[in-house]
Amino acid sequence: MTDTPRAARGEPRAVALWLLACCALVFALIVVGGVTRLTHSGLSITEWQPIVGTVPPLSESQWNEAFAKYQATPEYLQVNRGMSIDAFKSIFWWEYVHRLLGRVVGFAFIVPLLWFVVRGKLPSTPGLAPKLFAIFVLGALQGALGWYMVESGLVDDPRVSQLRLTAHLGLALLIFAAMLWTALGLLRPAQAPDVRTRPLFRAAASLAALIFVMALSGGLVAGIRAGFAYNTFPLMNGNVVPPEIMLIRPWYLNFVNNMATVQFDHRLLAWTLFVLVPLWWWRVRATAVIPPRARLAAHLLLAMLLVQVALGISTLLLVVPLPLAALHQAGAVLLFAAALNAAHELRRQVGNDGDLLSAPSGAMIAIPPRIERRD
Repeated sequence: MTDTPRAARGEPRAVALWLLACCALVFALIVVGGVTRLTHSGLSITEWQPIVGTVPPLSESQWNEAFAKYQATPEYLQVNRGMSIDAFKSIFWWEYVHRLLGRVVGFAFIVPLLWFVVRGKLPSTPGLAPKLFAIFVLGALQGALGWYMVESGLVDDPRVSQLRLTAHLGLALLIFAAMLWTALGLLRPAQAPDVRTRPLFRAAASLAALIFVMALSGGLVAGIRAGFAYNTFPLMNGNVVPPEIMLIRPWYLNFVNNMATVQFDHRLLAWTLFVLVPLWWWRVRATAVIPPRARLAAHLLLAMLLVQVALGISTLLLVVPLPLAALHQAGAVLLFAAALNAAHELRRQVGNDGDLLSAPSGAMIAIPPRIERRD
């Protein structure tokens, strides 16, 4: 295959590295958001000002004005009455950094994207440009959803809606996944899965979806503070299934409002992954045609699962200490990323002629299969 002009091919590696950098920023944003929630800082800024709010209070009068607005909220009146302005500043800065980081992510995404488009550096992959602009739109919606979440805690009940919190987390993970998958596709273009690896690819994709659902269940746990209940393992206060699991009526509200049910569901998903991921890993290990990169991705997924399970159990038994809880949220994102990477590696075609690798010139080189000597 002859080499195509550089301008026609664009800069896939540069675009991929930019997307991976944006993934790192979204990862940091999710972790800071978790710390903001754990320190009960999310309701400290009572207005949504996407432009003006970029600048924090700079004078004593501005701090007094921001504090006065917070003093009118249900959280101050019902939970933090008598809080000093210095204590208010400590929670204000966490929420401010979280919002500022969100703005940084948006800026770091749209400015390079426009530069790539204007300079003709965007690869000519079908649908790439619309996909990237759609990701930016999702990012803008994420900012609006964040305020919609905060707004729910500025009324009678000084807690944000656990459903809105979970939606906010879920959209962040979807944006992260879209950028990561696109970057991996640019670095290592994927073809249709080989018939021999297609079941493993589908299983890896299913595991990624299950990890996403488990992360959402973790959002519900955080939203109703279910992690502060049933701080025993593996049983829940001596029971496999706690007796309080379905006490709320109507029954379906238990899945979002009942601490016992929400934590039980989160544990059940974790146990399911603890069984399925090693089984999938064993199948990958036992399949002869799996490329080395895919095997490494399987090892990373299994290792990250074990780390995440250990972090989850430790966070529960120690009653949600801030450092461990933040690491557990970070681990959920990394576990999700590991599953996506494993699925992408298994999507790379393995044909009769062996693994296909992209040569630096843009040509495709077929690597012949390794022949084992048998005496």
